[in-house]
Amino acid sequence: MAGMDAAFQAHVETGLTTLCRCWAITRADGMTYGFTDHDCRLEFEGIDFKADTGLSALSLQQSTGLSVDNTEAIGALSDAAIREEDIEAGRFDGAEVRAWLVNWADVTVRWLQFRGTIGELRRGSGAFHAELRGLTEALNRPMGRVFQKPCTAVLGDGSCRFDMETPGYAAELTVGSVDDAQNFQWDALNGFEPGWFGKGRLVVTTGAAAGLWGMIKSDTFQGSQRVIELWEPIRAKVSAGDQIRLEAGCDKRMETCRLKFNNLLNYQGFPDIPGEDWMLAVPKQAGTNSGGSLR
Repeated sequence: MAGMDAAFQAHVETGLTTLCRCWAITRADGMTYGFTDHDCRLEFEGIDFKADTGLSALSLQQSTGLSVDNTEAIGALSDAAIREEDIEAGRFDGAEVRAWLVNWADVTVRWLQFRGTIGELRRGSGAFHAELRGLTEALNRPMGRVFQKPCTAVLGDGSCRFDMETPGYAAELTVGSVDDAQNFQWDALNGFEPGWFGKGRLVVTTGAAAGLWGMIKSDTFQGSQRVIELWEPIRAKVSAGDQIRLEAGCDKRMETCRLKFNNLLNYQGFPDIPGEDWMLAVPKQAGTNSGGSLR
């Protein structure tokens, strides 16, 4: 059992142990939850590990090399710990998980057995099942540059480098009328041309859905109303009076990067790359067939 400190190894080698499991789940918004399968609460690293949550775990599969470590945690849904509405809202998606073997008689004697993130999360019948993915899971992601006509950057990220706090590219609003947490309407939204927020983001900043966001499908006028429609509903209740932030959208075209954002220097696409029509071209007598740009 590599990685053990001397105190923990000495405790295990006694043959008479007082061990239990502890888990800490840290969401993207900074909320941290602690659980233990011991019958009393434990505390270390500033985390209160609750004993009355019913959390347990299946056996942990670990291996050397780059194979993926995985396990599964099973727990009860309760208002005191993990609530069903928080899972439904996606607040635990990708949360960091740490799991220890702990000497409950002396919590300074412990071993960090697992560290990773929550993968697939299922809930039902008053319980949840969380797939736990180890750190090597990140090595399964494709790496390298994609060569394509549209830009591969995400608006405002480290490749795009556009400052989303630039005046005119975001709006802080109070929700006026909303249907099914997907369609938002305002009587007036001056200063932004139609479609300005299309393919952008709507971020909820207050209320029950604070911290959640959705991608904008369309930004149109219907009569005198400005209507923002999302691709999918926000996965929590959004009410009139909540505060939101609208962020301008980008359709990944070079023209948009140059004219709308004045950010052509950081454009991450290849607008002149030959397409399939060029590769399927055959010799012909008429017209230009020199191999030059088709634009």
